[in-house]
Amino acid sequence: MSMNINQEPTGNIIILTLNGRLDTMNFALLENEVNSLIKDNKKYIVLDCQALEYVSSSGLRVLMMSLNQVKAVGGKFSICNLQPSIIKIFKISGFDRLFDIFPGRDEAVAFCN
Repeated sequence: MSMNINQEPTGNIIILTLNGRLDTMNFALLENEVNSLIKDNKKYIVLDCQALEYVSSSGLRVLMMSLNQVKAVGGKFSICNLQPSIIKIFKISGFDRLFDIFPGRDEAVAFCN
C-alpha cells in the first residue's frame, strides 16, 4: 500500500495530511516534501495523521529528521489525529515525549502560530 500526502496552506502554516502507510517503501515522499517546504522557507508544519494507518521504524526516523530540520530553521512541527495503534508505537518508542502531539487539527495549528 502506498501513501499520499496532501498539502494545505493555512496562513503561514502548511498542513500535510498523510494517507496510507509511512514505511520503507515511501518514507522518502515525506522526507522530500518537508525538505522542499523548508527550502521554500515554510517552517511551520502540521502533520495530520487522521488517515495514516501504519508507521514503521523508517517512518519514525523520517519524522525525527523532519522535526530536527524544522527546529534547526526556527520553525515549529506538530502532529495531530494519531490513530490509537500509532499512538501505541509512539509511546513504545518514546516519540510521544519528543513531538508536540495534539488530539485535533485546531490545537496543532494553534501551537504553530
